[in-house]
Amino acid sequence: MHFAIFGLTASSSWGNGHATLWRGLLKALSLRGHTVTFYEKDVSYYAGARDGWIPPTGVRLRLYGTLESIRGEAEKDLRSAEVAMLTSYCPDAELASHLILNSPATVRSFYDLDTPVTLNSVHSGQPVAYLPSCGLGSFDLVLSYTGGRALEELQSQLGAHNVAPLYGFVDPEAHAPVRSRDEFRADLSYLGTYAADRQHALEELFVEPARRMPQRRFVLGGAQYPSDFPWTDNMWFVQHLPPFLHAAFFCSSRATLNITRRAMAQYGYCPSGRLFEAAACGVAIVSDGWEGLHTFFTPGVEILRVDKADDVSGALLLADEELQRIGRAARERALCDHTAWHRAIKLEQYCEQAENRPSPQACVA
Repeated sequence: MHFAIFGLTASSSWGNGHATLWRGLLKALSLRGHTVTFYEKDVSYYAGARDGWIPPTGVRLRLYGTLESIRGEAEKDLRSAEVAMLTSYCPDAELASHLILNSPATVRSFYDLDTPVTLNSVHSGQPVAYLPSCGLGSFDLVLSYTGGRALEELQSQLGAHNVAPLYGFVDPEAHAPVRSRDEFRADLSYLGTYAADRQHALEELFVEPARRMPQRRFVLGGAQYPSDFPWTDNMWFVQHLPPFLHAAFFCSSRATLNITRRAMAQYGYCPSGRLFEAAACGVAIVSDGWEGLHTFFTPGVEILRVDKADDVSGALLLADEELQRIGRAARERALCDHTAWHRAIKLEQYCEQAENRPSPQACVA
């Protein structure tokens, strides 16, 4: 199949969780014989922090200034596409949705990588810039990064007809056990862009254990952290860690912390890409709890659930052998169930099923 995808970014991982996911999925689609054009608006903040990613064979990254300026090119591409896809946070969603919904593509789809954010905005009456004004009822297939009750709400609140979960995943070639690096060495690490709705959990599960265990080393990697962040003397900061260093970052830790953004945790069934990355690297993960966690990793066997600082401190007091056993179990589970290859197969299945269903009536997007 040929996919025409209008998304946020695949070129830069700066300040977003989309790029790393797209790179893994695009590579898997390429290996499975598909072709893809990924349309990305060329904005200054991503242009200044690109990671040197080279699209795989059959994948074209189309950077553009304005979508209107390449409208003819996009319409021609869509005429040859079996799958046309709009994603959450696409900066030109209004025009992209119009092009997709009025195209002859066999499967016209929407992939929400930020479903809880979308639904919370809808519930509060706030406009969602990346949604068509008439909702999701005109798409043949609506994919959601979040499962559980979010799937039902996409139907009841936004009119989606055919909804399915396409969860996070990992590229096992990019994330695997590697040699540790001294600058990343940590008893506990945390990798994530600053988010205000994660700050309370970060202070409880990372900062407070650092205060209580001054002899231990804590390393935080990410972007956009404020100057008044409550650093401690035994905490080190790595600003904007590019994806090619993620594996070394994780593998330099005895354990790594996963914190889910508040909206995702409230809905549940929304594992972050970082969770699978760390698991594939074979490092022990300590994670906040949310509904559905057990469907991805078994608590106490493949992952350690933590709810308060005491839980984190207890995890760090475990013997190295026990933490390594948990890390190996997480890696085995990730490779068996949660790779980009698995999700590419699932995407193919969803598209084939959508192709055999009657198309909904298109709205004027």
